[in-house]
Amino acid sequence: MTIPNLFLQTYIEDTIMNANTTNKIRAVELFAGVGGFRLGLESASTSEKEYEVVWSNQWEPSTKRQHASDIYCARFGFENHSNEDIATVAADEIPSHDLLVGGFPCQDYSVASTLKNSHGIIGKKGVLWWEIYRILEQKGEEAPKYLMLENVDRLLKSPASQRGRDFAIILSSLNRLGYAVEWRVINASEYGMPQRRRRVFIMAYRYNTKLFRKLQTSSSVDILNTKGVFAQAFPIKTLQEDAIQYAKLSDDLVDITENFNKENPTKNIFLESGYMVNGNYYTARSEADYEGLFVTLGSILQDEIEVADEFYIDDAALEKWQYHKGAKSIERVNKTTGHIYKYSEGSMSFPDSLDKPSRTIITGEGGVGASRFKHIVCINGKYRRLTPVELERLNMFPDNHTIGVSNTKRAFLMGNALVVGIVERLAKILLKEI
Repeated sequence: MTIPNLFLQTYIEDTIMNANTTNKIRAVELFAGVGGFRLGLESASTSEKEYEVVWSNQWEPSTKRQHASDIYCARFGFENHSNEDIATVAADEIPSHDLLVGGFPCQDYSVASTLKNSHGIIGKKGVLWWEIYRILEQKGEEAPKYLMLENVDRLLKSPASQRGRDFAIILSSLNRLGYAVEWRVINASEYGMPQRRRRVFIMAYRYNTKLFRKLQTSSSVDILNTKGVFAQAFPIKTLQEDAIQYAKLSDDLVDITENFNKENPTKNIFLESGYMVNGNYYTARSEADYEGLFVTLGSILQDEIEVADEFYIDDAALEKWQYHKGAKSIERVNKTTGHIYKYSEGSMSFPDSLDKPSRTIITGEGGVGASRFKHIVCINGKYRRLTPVELERLNMFPDNHTIGVSNTKRAFLMGNALVVGIVERLAKILLKEI
């Protein structure tokens, strides 16, 4: 799309802001899960409650019970909540909003083809990124001014055969819709939060915003070190100019799909920190610069008197847990070729350290069965799994936020959730900036 000049941008933004007499930042939450983004936005709000979620959508395919949506409604109410496949929701059914948030799945974002005689595109069916794109495109000039998105950090490297292609498609498609983009891979524990969870967060700003103009007119050193939203919310050790890589993206999404990084497909094109404006992107490796308090696994545990018997491991089962957590080398046979090979894995901490942030919560955290990846703590000589409340605390959710479904399902929902504190910090800086 054609980007207006700076004077016209200022006029457009001032007109829009003056028209929004409520002084609320109206948010839409897609792929809402149990409401992690909403909790972060609400925590970032002052007594004026600047962030207001005006519509939300949560749909879990291939299942009759919609547990996450049920919990979302139990906590926030049924009003303006959609429990439908987002692909079936027309853009004009979604109310006008200033901020779109969501944690969309990491999938294959490749483009099948461009639509003939138009600038439209056809992405893969069922890939939820293209639903975000569809909504933004169909909203036109009423598209939200800001986006806050989350994904697994491998998004920057996928697919393995053409590293960076999928993220390049996202950046280029947002550029054609008139957005500038910042991104950062954030490990929550490096900023004092209780879980070692690495995720990539994406902020995008439409052409008629001050944040777009800041990215357009400031140096890459200033944006990445001090001026960007991420730099303010999550400080990093100072980057020098020669550490920042620069390149221009193709605006042809089919060309990106077919050719991006083909010459050196194992090279990481997009690094932990970066931004894109007008199709030009700047990226660098970065290291957290945090001097505050660190929350440990031990500090979030419930009092043992509150822990039900089902979470404790008896002596008979303990040996199975020790086996799964220990180093091993197992002879296996390839079922297709008959080839015999050794499968090896190293040992894991057993029990988990109480003096450090926890490992990443996974969706399989629940259930009594022994597992290599579930957390085990030892309190007063007794080994046990983590409770649903403790898993909620590791994601900085309120206690019993997910109550109402089985303990196994509660653990699954927390494995799919995000660390609320990250959204809260980003939302506070966004509020300050706009």
